[in-house]
Amino acid sequence: MTASNCFNGSLFDQLKRCHPHWQSLFSQPAIKPVLDNINRFLDKRLQAGAIIYPAAPFKIFEQLGPDDIKVVILGQDPYHGPGQAQGLAFSVPDNIRTPPSLRNIFKELASEYNNIKLERNDLNAWVSQGVMLLNTVLTVENGQPASHARLGWHSITDAVIHHLANQPHCVFLLWGAHAQSKIPLIMAGKGNHLILKSNHPSPLSASRPPEPFLGNGHFQACNEWLLANGLTTINWSLKQTDTKQIQQLDLNI
Repeated sequence: MTASNCFNGSLFDQLKRCHPHWQSLFSQPAIKPVLDNINRFLDKRLQAGAIIYPAAPFKIFEQLGPDDIKVVILGQDPYHGPGQAQGLAFSVPDNIRTPPSLRNIFKELASEYNNIKLERNDLNAWVSQGVMLLNTVLTVENGQPASHARLGWHSITDAVIHHLANQPHCVFLLWGAHAQSKIPLIMAGKGNHLILKSNHPSPLSASRPPEPFLGNGHFQACNEWLLANGLTTINWSLKQTDTKQIQQLDLNI
């Protein structure tokens, strides 16, 4: 079985495509040995015939530098099915069936913005506006959710979250207990933050107490805070006609 989003090669080759700031952060003495270990593990698994997603684990770090980021949406680990994971939390290609959590994200958006157009599963239009779609674990094996959760990825993504918590302004959307476990890390930062939290958009928890995802109002609250702090708001719409514009924005990053 093959899929276009399979990982193959070296993390360090991919790191060369990242924004220079992230290259510097990932080269620090506390992080580089962790990356070395993960890279060796991935190589061994590939040699053993494992299928690993996504093809570009560092994709979000290629597209955004720290100064570009206004909003962080934290996911857990990548989708574990063929063709799904893109290196952007919650996002899948447009030709892939909408995953259940993403359907609930769209349902919440539609309830907050009556006229919003949501015609895409690919969330690059959000990324190009400064929304960091960050999974805390960056690789996974086919059909095995959380299979790479103990590789050490958290040490790397925690360093990223801590770094962003020291940026002047940032909104953190924390859905579910895993994402909310990063609150102390965010609160330790010196930046001006808005932390919005609720249950995860998964069908298992989206409507349940204590803080249902559906009805949380996070997208409007995020934009209100950005506006109050003199920042450009996020256009959450996802229209098929945006494709050429998104591609051009990607080329300019």
